[in-house]
Amino acid sequence: MAWETIAWPMAFLTLGVLAFFRDPVRVTPRDERCVVSPADGLVTLIQKVSPPRELCADDGSGVRGMSSEPVTRVSIFMSVFDVHINRSPISGTIRRVVYIPGKFLNADLDKASDENERQHFLVERGDGVQIGFTQIAGLVARRIVPFVKGGDIVASGQRIGLIRFGSRVDIYLPACTEPKVMMGQVTVAGETILAEIGETPMLEGIAQ
Repeated sequence: MAWETIAWPMAFLTLGVLAFFRDPVRVTPRDERCVVSPADGLVTLIQKVSPPRELCADDGSGVRGMSSEPVTRVSIFMSVFDVHINRSPISGTIRRVVYIPGKFLNADLDKASDENERQHFLVERGDGVQIGFTQIAGLVARRIVPFVKGGDIVASGQRIGLIRFGSRVDIYLPACTEPKVMMGQVTVAGETILAEIGETPMLEGIAQ
């Protein structure tokens, strides 16, 4: 009886860990105009903001950073039930990977972008178009794990890292590009098309 008392909680814990670290196969659109979602989760913020200074400032490497002009940021919140493997939104070369230690506020808060532990990525296509995105730790998350480094060449939808437990990913769309998703929409990493580069669709939706 004592063994069964221990075994059932351990079995549920094992199943929970396996579920959290699951890594399903995804089918990524093969269209260079498409910006695919870097994360599974819920679109919680769509705002015009300036990109993080770590992605814009001259870091001494000789690699061109993003413009500091405001762009559209799409924030995707991942609950503990979502797949936490993150993927590259476009094909290109990883130009920067910048880790920033910080707090562990609720990742759903806007200020989490500036105050929480986070890791920035800058990807550049062959034609010079750049997209920045950021892994942000949350209340429970305590580790951000990158799978790539500066100079690596990645394909759209390729795995680039994970955040352990509930967290968020911000993506900064290129100039003159607006999202094709809406607040409250659920995204699938590597499959959901967030935007098409150079297009500014006008979307309206209704929850039902």
